[in-house]
Amino acid sequence: MTTTGATDAARATRNVDGRTARPMPVAPPVRAPRGRRRPGLIALGVALIAVGALSSAWLVSSSSERTGVLVAARDIPYGAVVSDADLAVTDVAVDPGVAVVPASERDALVGQVAGSTLRAGSLLAPGQISPAAPPAAGQVLVGVPLKSDRLPAGGLSAGDRILVVDTPPADADPPTGPPATLAATVVRVGPVDLNGVSVVDVTVAAGDGPALAARAATGRIAIVVQPRGTS
Repeated sequence: MTTTGATDAARATRNVDGRTARPMPVAPPVRAPRGRRRPGLIALGVALIAVGALSSAWLVSSSSERTGVLVAARDIPYGAVVSDADLAVTDVAVDPGVAVVPASERDALVGQVAGSTLRAGSLLAPGQISPAAPPAAGQVLVGVPLKSDRLPAGGLSAGDRILVVDTPPADADPPTGPPATLAATVVRVGPVDLNGVSVVDVTVAAGDGPALAARAATGRIAIVVQPRGTS
């Protein structure tokens, strides 16, 4: 048995041409080094996962805390009396720094007056609706008759802030310096009469009321519409 095995091994080392080949060296098995455990890093990873989970839960909880607030159900012109149909309720998540009107105040606002033009879908803010119609304290209401050629092509709307500009007589030269102006806010626009004149009710500071009334009586005025929000 031993002799046969040795003979077979010797034959296995020969190539087909009869020459003896050296046996191939066999590399010793390589063992992967065992990693070192770092308890500190493991604990830090667990802590970060926990913080992330708590933050996500807090964000979901915060976003779900919605409250009912009032919005304009339709456009409400400046100076208009607010009806119940003008108001709607929506549930929103509001930042504490944002001023809104709670839905519980809906009945209290009905019958009051819009202090500015409110657009449909906009959130109502405190102070946009007041108990009294224009003019407010410190203001007066003046009716200004205007011909169509003294008005913007798009007309005027309640809440528009305008400048009433003093114009020279028709046969006079243009002024060389800036013309006198008075700031006003449109309350309502009357219908056009047979002469093409429409009376525009505006509010101005109480001290400017007499001057505007006298200027309007001459008819020598023009209107400049200012950007929204201009004081």
